[in-house]
Amino acid sequence: MNIKKLCLSFLLTSVISVSAIAQVGNEKKTPLELADDLYNKYEFVDAAKAYQKLVRGAKTDNYIYLQLADCYYNVFNTVEAAKNYGKAIANNPNIDSEIYYKYAQMLKASGRYDTANEVMRKFAEKAPEDNRAISFMREPDYIPRLREQEELFTFEESGINDLKASDFGAFLTTGDTLYFASSRKDTKKKYGWNEQPFLDIYQAKYKGANDPLYDVESVSELNTKYHDGPATVTGDGKTMYFATESFRSGKFVKNKKKLVKLGKVSVFRATKKGNKWTKLEPVPFNGADYSVSNPSVSKDGRTLYFSSDMPGSMGETDIWKVEISEDGKYGDPVNMGSQVNTEGRESFPFIADDGKLYFASDSRQGYGGLDVYVVDLAIPGAQPKNLGAPINTAKDDFAFSFYPTKDIGFFSTNRIGRDDIYKAKPICTTEMYITVTDKQTGKVLNNAQVDIFDDKKNLIETKYSDRRGIVEYVVDCGKYFYLQVSKEDYESRPVEVPLNKKGGRQLINVALRPIELIVKTEEVILGDIYFEFNKSNITQQGAFELDKLVQVMKRNPQMVIKVGSHTDNRGSAAYNQKLSDNRAKTTVQYLISKGIDSYRLQSEGFGFSVPKVDCKNNCSEEDHATNRRSEFLILKK
Repeated sequence: MNIKKLCLSFLLTSVISVSAIAQVGNEKKTPLELADDLYNKYEFVDAAKAYQKLVRGAKTDNYIYLQLADCYYNVFNTVEAAKNYGKAIANNPNIDSEIYYKYAQMLKASGRYDTANEVMRKFAEKAPEDNRAISFMREPDYIPRLREQEELFTFEESGINDLKASDFGAFLTTGDTLYFASSRKDTKKKYGWNEQPFLDIYQAKYKGANDPLYDVESVSELNTKYHDGPATVTGDGKTMYFATESFRSGKFVKNKKKLVKLGKVSVFRATKKGNKWTKLEPVPFNGADYSVSNPSVSKDGRTLYFSSDMPGSMGETDIWKVEISEDGKYGDPVNMGSQVNTEGRESFPFIADDGKLYFASDSRQGYGGLDVYVVDLAIPGAQPKNLGAPINTAKDDFAFSFYPTKDIGFFSTNRIGRDDIYKAKPICTTEMYITVTDKQTGKVLNNAQVDIFDDKKNLIETKYSDRRGIVEYVVDCGKYFYLQVSKEDYESRPVEVPLNKKGGRQLINVALRPIELIVKTEEVILGDIYFEFNKSNITQQGAFELDKLVQVMKRNPQMVIKVGSHTDNRGSAAYNQKLSDNRAKTTVQYLISKGIDSYRLQSEGFGFSVPKVDCKNNCSEEDHATNRRSEFLILKK
């Protein structure tokens, strides 16, 4: 049986820790009641065995299939979960829409994408207003796009994983100490969810990206008999925030009927004194009836991110943040909103030094299970991006942390059947954010076309600006790139992208002039229409400029244009006259090919007979360039 991550059982799904406070008397219970007791104690492995004994073929009550499916869902046995959700839906197609969603998740996590899409369409029919449904219907077949996405990282084993335990949630301090959570402790006491030991916080030493981690040891002063970890530390190394159980601060809810006390996950703060962590205290926004977990503190210690199902959450668990003042006091928790959160599960936030927030979600367009996403909080309205393969798989991939100055990251995954920590090594890329605006008003322009070309002017890709006027590209760093930006009713613009050798974020603003601004009283003003030496064919750059004229003439159907072509004075008069004639005619032919009627176009080559700069035999290269031109005279408006 596959085991679901211990971190999910404790930290992601806001699971209640259970401790019996009395023994039930000699009251005789039915097999179903015994199975329900195990389920209510979150002992899903034993509960699944108990429910399985109650399966009676066609006579099986749908409740049994649903309970079985949820047991397997919670321990991430994707095959058995999908099988039982499928049986429950077959017995009752009118079942709650969330069952359809969980069924689709388990199918995806098993690699059955086509069937998962069919189930998601039914989910969308039942819950058309759900953002997960809206996102799916907008792009139902997104898996090929994810597979084609350029790789951002490579990965390798971290060297600290225990073959029999769950290890996850790595955090690297400025001082090169790596903290992580692990169930490797040798103890007879097991957690009923998945029959593994409780979590403790461990530390290891980090030397470099290509060196193994070493000196793994328990951080004994932080650990209890319950779950502890993962942890995060401020940049100065003096303050830690870590997840633990709410029993630690006396927060729990008693269930007298089941004779148990129910706890949640809490976050504590600790202060470094010498080589030990001291002054352990809970943050004030912990709760007895909701969880606060997976903390991540900004380097300056002023903002704490965490996951929670506290009141105000959009889904099962959301990403929240809280401001921390210089004297250590906390503001009010703020939900990160729909930019990050969905109706599903978002957890494991990590805030990097460059302002990017990494987090895990099971409810966005991903490969299955939990996927890692990143959103650049420095970009207003930026949308989360799936990190793609090989970081994300059909299994659970989560707890991603990245350290730009060290050029190394870590993430956790259960892709081989247990939770392990891997190193993530970045591939040098540049994230380009192109914002297109109206030059007159400054208003952002959506649906503007942005073509990106490599250094050899080969077209790489074409994209269109979104409602924010933004186009996002990921390209290799250390290379030259060129853009051509266009939009109907606007003058198109070529843009040379500055060379970026270090990678990272690159912001580019492109302001387009309304098309009316290039129409003067007697002519249409375009950029230089370049031709190759001794040739008259239209180049890519020339076509880009001429497309502006096409727009003008289509908006002014009575307009008649005369194309005049001029050369510099080098070469014979006859040669230049013929060359200019051919270039003018080729220009007209291009305009006709774009839908402009031939009767609206005239052409004439002038050779060097009408120079713009009358420099004769003393022309500079700049003078020659000025004289080599095309003009577009308005004969009729």
